[in-house]
Amino acid sequence: MKNDGAIFSMGPGTYAVPMRLHAENRRRLAQRLRANGGVERGVVLLEGGRAPFRYDTDTEEHFKQESFFKWAFGVKEPGFFGAIEVGSGKSWLFMPRLPAEWAVWQGRIHTPAHFQAMYQVDEVRYADEIPAVLAGVDARPLYLLKGRNTDSGNFTQPARFDGIDAFATDESLLHPQMVECRLIKAADEIALLRHVNGVTSAAHIEVMRRIRPGMTEYHLEAIFLYEIYMRGGCRFSAYHCICGCGPNSAVLHYGHQGAPHDRVLEGGDLFLDDSGAEYHGYASDVTCSYPVNGRFTADQRMVYETVLAANRAVQSAMKPGVSWPEMHRLAERTIAKHLLGAGLLRGTVDDLMAAYVPNLFMPHGLGHLMGLDVHDPGGYPEGVTRSEEPGLRSLRCGRRLEAGMVITVEPGVYFIDAVLEPALSDPRYAGLLVPDVLARFHGFGGVRIEDDVLVTATGAENLTRVPRTVDEIERVMAEGRRLHPEGVAALA
Repeated sequence: MKNDGAIFSMGPGTYAVPMRLHAENRRRLAQRLRANGGVERGVVLLEGGRAPFRYDTDTEEHFKQESFFKWAFGVKEPGFFGAIEVGSGKSWLFMPRLPAEWAVWQGRIHTPAHFQAMYQVDEVRYADEIPAVLAGVDARPLYLLKGRNTDSGNFTQPARFDGIDAFATDESLLHPQMVECRLIKAADEIALLRHVNGVTSAAHIEVMRRIRPGMTEYHLEAIFLYEIYMRGGCRFSAYHCICGCGPNSAVLHYGHQGAPHDRVLEGGDLFLDDSGAEYHGYASDVTCSYPVNGRFTADQRMVYETVLAANRAVQSAMKPGVSWPEMHRLAERTIAKHLLGAGLLRGTVDDLMAAYVPNLFMPHGLGHLMGLDVHDPGGYPEGVTRSEEPGLRSLRCGRRLEAGMVITVEPGVYFIDAVLEPALSDPRYAGLLVPDVLARFHGFGGVRIEDDVLVTATGAENLTRVPRTVDEIERVMAEGRRLHPEGVAALA
């Protein structure tokens, strides 16, 4: 029996995600397979994630559901399978048959009826019953999920169960169709992503208020993680936080185990905070950049306002039909114009673009699709080829925008020794770079401004709500010093 009021939440005061979100996703998938795949029969079979353990030990890691399975069924537990009959849209979940001692160590063993009501599916059976259930319906063929993620290069793993060899299977149709379904967000998905962005934005503002010289980078990461969990019920961040100050703010994926947020913040440093909450598997991805001491220097203001101009130029131009690579080039052109005006570069904007000079300062792509994964799939479907040009080769999406997409807009300007030192001795850039001025920015770090943006029918909606202008940031940071005068002493 379905329960139309079934929700996921982390308790009182946290966001209630309606399970109709996943019922709608299943409906859209079956409809797309019928319309675009030209099929009227068969069954989609998906396998959820399995509980991971740390290497060869019995230490169980925190489980996060496989994203395609989460999109279709919303299940938070490991060990499940799910099926959707293409013609009728009927849905099944297949749960693991747990031993009795599970209840001693892990808690109550729930019944199929419990999961049927929770996840709003038509029927729940045990995983060892999959062959018998599928034998009773027109499962010719079983559509299995196999395809390549164009960000990671990794492949999804098609479902496997004892007895699958007795069924005809198709591993070519489902993946591209399901990716296209995930690409365009339904109304409940948009509402959830808007909420997660709100939690993330509030946490970023709190970090901005509390930052002080003398803190260590990990203190800021800890504040962010506390805020999203304590205030929003977000048990997980969408990815490892990037909290870099000074030269570390120019390390694009700082914060890994080899660079574990251990630098002490100094008064003249810039701080870059790239952090995002996750709720019910749905991600956010926001970056803020600002001075540790709360006041921008002239050079910091110039670089920051260069990046902000690029961010705003892109968002103003976004609408359905616009090429995302063209948006990347718009960001680069804006950066070139501002750095030229500030005296770091010579020539014309066209000269700088022709020589790919902006790529020296922004060696990553403008942004990426986002949803259940912080880098959602779908950036390079069949027929869309990744460019080999500098800058564009790092772009995670090469397609034209469509209403319902959520994509990050994250231009940046960085002064990276490993990039600039070879460029200064490269004859291709002779006469375009100004070495004496660039020397002033040695050790400066970098600025990135990242917003999560929904493509609408007529333009774009910024889901991120944080201070963005220099005046707004300085005002919030000054307010933080009034609200929290204890500063570093609060960490003692």
